[in-house]
Order: sequence, then structure tokens, then C-alpha cells
Amino acid sequence: MSLSTLSWIVLATLLGGLLSAALASVFLLLPAARRSALLPHLISLATGAMLAAALLELLPEAITAAGLARLQRIGWAVLLGIGLFFVLEKLVLWRHCHDPAEASHVQREQARDQAAGWIVLFGDGVHNAFDGVLIAAAFLTSPKLGLVTALAITAHEIPQELGDLAVLLHAGMSPLRAMIFNAASSLTSILGGLAGYFALHGALQYLPYALAIAAASLVYVAVADLIPSLQRRVDPLGSLLQVLLIGVGVAIIAVAEHLLG
Repeated sequence: MSLSTLSWIVLATLLGGLLSAALASVFLLLPAARRSALLPHLISLATGAMLAAALLELLPEAITAAGLARLQRIGWAVLLGIGLFFVLEKLVLWRHCHDPAEASHVQREQARDQAAGWIVLFGDGVHNAFDGVLIAAAFLTSPKLGLVTALAITAHEIPQELGDLAVLLHAGMSPLRAMIFNAASSLTSILGGLAGYFALHGALQYLPYALAIAAASLVYVAVADLIPSLQRRVDPLGSLLQVLLIGVGVAIIAVAEHLLG
């Protein structure tokens, strides 16, 4: 294992993380009124993308890595993840609404949106960190495989980063703060790359269960936070558009997963 291999891993994860976050952040260049109009549509896209990423990518990877003999352990990891994020969201709600009986409906909804933003950052950070582990494994196999893997994962992450950015804006973050936190979450791939290089076997031993918890975080946010916000719109045309955009979000992740092989 040469130093040049480590340099390639750090460079690939750094540039990949910056590129995916930067392309998603182009959204912030739009005028504020335009961003406000587009944000509900991005939430629909994010809902589909998160569910697809969790159910079509993270969980299958976790099950494959763990093996069918440990399938029940993956189920327990998902249950643990859902319970963990339920408790975390409750803590955020209590922090913002000291007296739930007196808290207004708007206060509770704002607190839920803020909790969803932090949960998404955690889930995506774990996801990107293990993407870094996979990139490191590919580079340790061959530089060519490492480059191809890094490019494929970067391309795959762009729609997910856009969805995360939409959730952070929906959670009430300013555009600049959302961009910074989204980039920081994306750059956890560097930590994963370093962990994969120095302690690859130890990292991969726990990879399936961490992936299952990351999947649980995405499913929880999509089902508990984003879908209820979409249900506030009940007009037929708007509802149809939501369904179509959720389908587009699923299709984007499914196509990317197919291209990754």
C-alpha cells in the first residue's frame, strides 16, 4: 500500500464530495421567489429519491454484505435506526416546544422540519462515509477501478445531495448555512476513505449494520416528515404532480443504481 494510493483516495473523495455538493448548490443561485416556488417540488423529488436510495441501494447492499444468515440482524438494525431517529426527533421537539400543550401548531411543524434536517444530515453523512470506504476498497484493488468507482458514486450522489439541500431549506436553514452543512455531510466520504485505507477489514465488518441504520434514517424522514408535509396539498392537479415527481425521484436513483451495476 503506497502513499500514492492514499493520495488518490483522499483526492477522489474530496473532489467527489465537493462536486456533488457544488452541483446541488447551483439551486441556491436562483432568486428567492423562484426557490420558494420550486422547493415543494424538490421535496417531492427528495421523498422519492430517499425512499429509493434506502430500499433499492442501502438495504440491498447491507443484506448482501451481511449474508442471508444475518438477515434478521439487519432487520434489528433498521428497527434500532427508526427508534433512534424517533427519539432524536422527540428531543428536538421538546427543545423547541418546552410546553407541548401550549405550543402552537406552527411551532410543532417548524420543530419537526428542523428535526428532519438534522436527521437527513446524519443519515447522508453515514452514507457518504461508507461510500468513501467503497472507494478506498476499489483503489486498493486497482487505480483504474478506484477512479471508475469514484466517478460513478459522485454521479449517483448528485440527485441525493439536491434532495438533502431541499430538505435543509425546508427545515428553515438559510441558503448559505444549508450549503455549508450539505457540503460538510458530503465530505464525510474523506473520513470513510481514510478508514477504508487504514482499517479496511474492521470497517467492512460493521458496514452492513451501519448501512441499515442509514437506510432507516432516510425512510423515517421520508415517511414521518416529508410525506405528511406533502399531504397538506389536496387539490387533484397538485397531488398528481407530487406523485409524478416522487416517481421521478425514484427513477433517478433506480437508473443510477442500474448504471453502477
